[in-house]
Amino acid sequence: MHKLRLWFDWAEAHPKVWLDLVRIYLGIALFVRGLLLITNARTEFVSELVARSGQSWLLSAALLHYVTLAHFVGGAMLAFGVLTRIAAAVQLPVLAGAVLLVHRGEGLMATSQSLELSTLVLALLAVVTVAGPGPLSVDGEAHAHHPLPPGLPTELH
Repeated sequence: MHKLRLWFDWAEAHPKVWLDLVRIYLGIALFVRGLLLITNARTEFVSELVARSGQSWLLSAALLHYVTLAHFVGGAMLAFGVLTRIAAAVQLPVLAGAVLLVHRGEGLMATSQSLELSTLVLALLAVVTVAGPGPLSVDGEAHAHHPLPPGLPTELH
């Protein structure tokens, strides 16, 4: 019981580490989703996406490219913590579109649970956008090696 209490005390003293673990998981998951979109060789997959959107093929193709790049590049950036807030913010419109346009018709408690998962990822990305990088990130390392100039309030750091 004592070791468990020590673990809880450490976890409460390092909340940014836990947020970093969520950021890393989200980054890897989004990167894999982007990789799946890039490597999907089925031609009917793209035509199904275009048909479901109800938009012109040009707009659908542009959106598909944006979503793919946002997930692939933004996911890698999130996983490593490079430009963390920007990488998370780029994902927000994609997930908002998934929640409001794509999965909204399925409703809650559907067998696919896509609406619930997309909403959760959207909320977590919003948290990462606000919270920014933590100690387990390239951005966090940059802040650790380049402290604020003297004379600025420490709350900004």
